[in-house]
Amino acid sequence: MRDTIFYLVRQVVRSSIVWTLQDAKARFSAVVEAALAGEPQEVTRRGKPAVVVVGADDWARMTGAARAAGFGAHLAAIPKGRDSVDPFQRPSLEARDVDL
Repeated sequence: MRDTIFYLVRQVVRSSIVWTLQDAKARFSAVVEAALAGEPQEVTRRGKPAVVVVGADDWARMTGAARAAGFGAHLAAIPKGRDSVDPFQRPSLEARDVDL
């Protein structure tokens, strides 16, 4: 689920407007208004991406999609390897005789 959220956030960041932390603090109302209008707002700190501000509806949509998939879907998405052979399958072993 967490990977799905990060993927969705990465998709959002590609189309976002970038603010420095100082500018975002000074114009926080503008950042929030733009996020509510559906435009993600990326905030950088010391020149590196720090956070993305998105509207509550967008966040609910992104996290809801990830939660709806559930843990079972996450497990089903694990690659099976070549020819659909389970890479974690143990070889069958013969039991040995033990004198007690």
